[in-house]
Amino acid sequence: MATPSPQSDIPITMGALLVGGFFATMLSGVVILQTLWYFVTYKSDSKGLKVLVLGVCVLDSIHTSFIWAAMWTYLVGRYGSFELDYIPWSISSTVLLTATVTFLVHCFFARRIWMLSRRNLLMVAPVVILALLRLVSAFVSTYEMFHYKSYRLFKVHAFWIFTLGLSVSSAVDILITGLLFYLFQSTRHESGHWHLNYILNKLSLYAFETGSLTCIGTVVSMICWVTMSDNLIFLGLHFVIGKLYASSLLVTLNTREAIRQAHSIGSSGERGQNPVLFLARRRPSDTENINFAGPATKVTELQVNVQTIASVHYDETDRESVEAK
Repeated sequence: MATPSPQSDIPITMGALLVGGFFATMLSGVVILQTLWYFVTYKSDSKGLKVLVLGVCVLDSIHTSFIWAAMWTYLVGRYGSFELDYIPWSISSTVLLTATVTFLVHCFFARRIWMLSRRNLLMVAPVVILALLRLVSAFVSTYEMFHYKSYRLFKVHAFWIFTLGLSVSSAVDILITGLLFYLFQSTRHESGHWHLNYILNKLSLYAFETGSLTCIGTVVSMICWVTMSDNLIFLGLHFVIGKLYASSLLVTLNTREAIRQAHSIGSSGERGQNPVLFLARRRPSDTENINFAGPATKVTELQVNVQTIASVHYDETDRESVEAK
């Protein structure tokens, strides 16, 4: 990367970092609010899932603090020096934190695909392998940033590894979105019930929206990294990527209650009961009383599929149901 000219590139370079920092901070506030909402609404979720959500929120907050530590270094600590080619430790750390949050979110969706596909290793393995590759490339990129402390030298020696990381991250997003959409639609075609199809359509829409948002953010950042060698616009966009991944996780978890309440007409005809929850709590001997078309065995199979897909439970009960299936 060519060293930026103080006269021509300071507004673009520092402006990009400052604007990216502001947007990242606003999204970080959204992540905190979503986390609070999650812990208030989903108290019965498993401890593992709660630890994941809390961990993502803490890492996201640390990421935001490192962004502003970098801004302090550029705008206050080195005021008047115009050393825009210098990479402070805080910038290097944001790259690693973004990759860590991204990896945790990818693992969450990989586990979801694992459950929905009834432990189909061929579907899950590519997601996990690519997610690990993304994390390793970020570790290498972070090391190179700490080592060279110069954007120009970093681009010369680590251009390919940083580009690989962004490319793989986009590929994982596309793969996850495609697999979730396929699994939701496959179950939709099998169900034949309008209220369950409604839930599956909503889940498909959420999967597409969250996956496309993170993918677009990563692709745009990569394009700026490859094509704009005289500014740090790519880095301003990179600040936001980690927030988008954290939000995609929390949106996926926090929309469960809305989906659960949508068209919540139980098989008994009473409003206020969710069909998925209602089915999940019935004994196997009661399936003949459910007013659905098809044999009892098909209803039981559908109950397991939709309960898992709708992410109603992430506890031992859910895992036992999937294992039993």
